[in-house]
Amino acid sequence: MSLVERIAQQRLDKLTELRSRGIDPYPPRCKRSHTNAEAVALLLKQEQESIEPVEVSVAGRVIANRDIGKLAFINLADGSGKIQLFINKSLLSPDSSALLKDLDIGDFIGASGKVIRTRTGEPSIGAGEITLLSKSLQPLPEKWHGLQDTEKRYRQRYVDLIANPEVKEIFRKRSRVVTGIRSYLDSHDFLEVETPVLQPSAGGALARPFITHHNALDCDFYLRIALELHLKRLIVGGFDGVYEIGRVFRNEGIDTKHNPEFTMMECYKAYADYNDIMRLVENMISTVVKDVAGDYKIPFGDDILDFTPPWKRIDLRQAVIDMAGIDYDKFPDTASLAAEMRGKGIQFDPSRDRGRLIDDLLSTFVEPTLKNPTFMVNYPIDMSPLAKNRPGDAHTVERFEAYAGCMEIANAFSELNDPEEQERRFAGQLSNRSQGACSARDEETETIDEDFITALEYGMPPTGGLGVGIDRLVMLITNQQSIREVILFPALKEKE
Repeated sequence: MSLVERIAQQRLDKLTELRSRGIDPYPPRCKRSHTNAEAVALLLKQEQESIEPVEVSVAGRVIANRDIGKLAFINLADGSGKIQLFINKSLLSPDSSALLKDLDIGDFIGASGKVIRTRTGEPSIGAGEITLLSKSLQPLPEKWHGLQDTEKRYRQRYVDLIANPEVKEIFRKRSRVVTGIRSYLDSHDFLEVETPVLQPSAGGALARPFITHHNALDCDFYLRIALELHLKRLIVGGFDGVYEIGRVFRNEGIDTKHNPEFTMMECYKAYADYNDIMRLVENMISTVVKDVAGDYKIPFGDDILDFTPPWKRIDLRQAVIDMAGIDYDKFPDTASLAAEMRGKGIQFDPSRDRGRLIDDLLSTFVEPTLKNPTFMVNYPIDMSPLAKNRPGDAHTVERFEAYAGCMEIANAFSELNDPEEQERRFAGQLSNRSQGACSARDEETETIDEDFITALEYGMPPTGGLGVGIDRLVMLITNQQSIREVILFPALKEKE
């Protein structure tokens, strides 16, 4: 039997003993008058106003327990912080005294007593009574080293949160990021809405979808790969600005920047173009960074990123010319561009189409240079089936991507609102797939959402659209190099 198994057995034995004494180790409720933080604040008020100590009831998890003869000191943690219980055993009730002997690190208890400060200056509760609220049957990670096993941290996030308090701070900041984005958009006349997760066609992005079957309707549905197409239906319906913060699902690879399910914020604004959305992005994200991190300049890895607006703007074609030495406008089809890349010794998947080859050039040569917040603007039409052409340019669309920390954090268009052109582009993509332009590994081609085409036929005003990757933005603000660090329960392969 391992040490962990022996400790767990000892706790089970204590559980049996407690029940034999008529003690419920998992009572249905507890009496708590103050959080730990409120109790500490009350102590400060007592000291400042010279008032008599007040009796309070607190509750939390035992994270340290020191027994020194007639006295005991227990550190108690709740969601607000820690406080010490100062226990004079001679003043405890018989039941509390007996319970004290059976407490383990990790147990939840309640305690009542006056708020005091010990001789060492520690804010404390002079506990006269303790009650068991929940018996912990598993030992917590060793105090000084915490939980170090990365996979176990992700697989058992609840233990990670207990053992590593700094992890809680990451997710508190994540919540503030989402709240900040929501507040910014609400204050700029956007309406928050909800759209379907189960959709009859996979659209709004180039991605491999998850497929599920609905038994009652006896038909397949896709888990949404984007929020876009339903939000634009609402612009058709007459809303001037809508947004949604929600999970999207893409059946693709996992790495430090990708998780199969992730959180997107997408918003659409009528009577706007990608220039208007660019200004919205730099102002909104800079505001959120300043509010959450306290400054426009934040550390990320070995760099300091400066989110002070305005951000730098770079033309995609020129960036690829400068960094990869290829002017893709001179190679108008897949074969000629592939030949040029092959001639320069650039490795690529030969089954990819022209748009994906240009994307490879961007991600390989340009993206690693984009540390400070930067807008990459004006994309080839091959990469952007939902974006509107630049006036007078049949090959380039009004699209930008925002980069920071050498990764994409936002994507936006002047939205295509010509239903005939939209249908032609969808059909062209399907044709490319049927001809083998995309590999089986990719399967990243839009399906035709006929109802979306119908919606466009009713008329959609000029519209600017935006998608922001919440997880990657949180990575930047919390200085985390892996997306798994900012998702509470990331996707993991099941243990065998």
